[in-house]
Amino acid sequence: MAPRLPTIDADSSLAGGCGGVSRQSAAERRKALRKRLPPWFKTSLPTGDAQARYNETRSSVHEHGLHTVCEEARCPNVHDCWGRGTATFMIAGEVCTRGCRFCAVGTEKTPSPLDVSEPFELAEAVKRMGLDHAVITVVNRDDLEDGGAGHYRDCILTVSERCPEVGLELLCSDLDGNMEALDALLDGLPLRVFAHNVECVPRLDSIVRDRRASFEQSLSVLREARRLRPDILIKSSIMVGLGETDEEVSEAMRLLFDAGVEMLTLGQYLQPSDRHLPVDRFPEPEQFANWDSEAREIGFRAVASGPLVRSSYRAGLLWDEARGGAPVLLGGQVQN
Repeated sequence: MAPRLPTIDADSSLAGGCGGVSRQSAAERRKALRKRLPPWFKTSLPTGDAQARYNETRSSVHEHGLHTVCEEARCPNVHDCWGRGTATFMIAGEVCTRGCRFCAVGTEKTPSPLDVSEPFELAEAVKRMGLDHAVITVVNRDDLEDGGAGHYRDCILTVSERCPEVGLELLCSDLDGNMEALDALLDGLPLRVFAHNVECVPRLDSIVRDRRASFEQSLSVLREARRLRPDILIKSSIMVGLGETDEEVSEAMRLLFDAGVEMLTLGQYLQPSDRHLPVDRFPEPEQFANWDSEAREIGFRAVASGPLVRSSYRAGLLWDEARGGAPVLLGGQVQN
């Protein structure tokens, strides 16, 4: 097991007053923490061709009335990814039926009806952007009998028919544990990657995720996807900074691997607003490098572990890595 490395603790890093005793209220500490990110979170905005590609991608997304997790979840990598002409599309609406305490996406008990034109608009946007690898993610639709699986399938099939040269990755919900819906969704679906995120270590489920979600249910979805589609890659993601220990992260990785997951991403949780869970700690980049090494030793075929990594981070390159290509990240350093 990799040794525990220094961590910037959320409360201690903001302590003030004599002898390190904080004179701030909890709310003030949370507000200050959100403004005081460690130096390794500094990123550069795109310039030149990358800026032009960012603008083109943004224009295409908005022209077709699409939603992206890049914007809805306030991803810190939006300029990097859009500057490369890649985006993670979010389908089935812009609000979710669940209220996970880490997520910036809005929530409603009864969202708007599904947009029947969405599959076509999505396919047109993917075609216009000239993507090699497209990630399509979803909001939870617990208001629908199949959890939205039929609509997800329609979107994937339409994009595949319109853009057969584009590799597709589906970042799916847990479909409320409906394995029949999962079977119907995945049957013959033209995918490179099926992804479903466990989000946090098992102990934190009740704190971090909606009550309808659990680590065990997520593992069941991943196991079933592996059984149904041995021909595609299975992927998941863990956030840190929510109150877990390094040892719990290691155990979660082993549980995911045993469930058939081959691709793994690990990244830092960032608090979207004062209404969301505060950040517990900021593991240093060296700790992410340790988790990267540990995950590879466990047997994962592709790993991206770093503070700014998100579940769809450089997804096409991570798929290449899983097939024997160069690592996207190695020892915490960008390789591509």
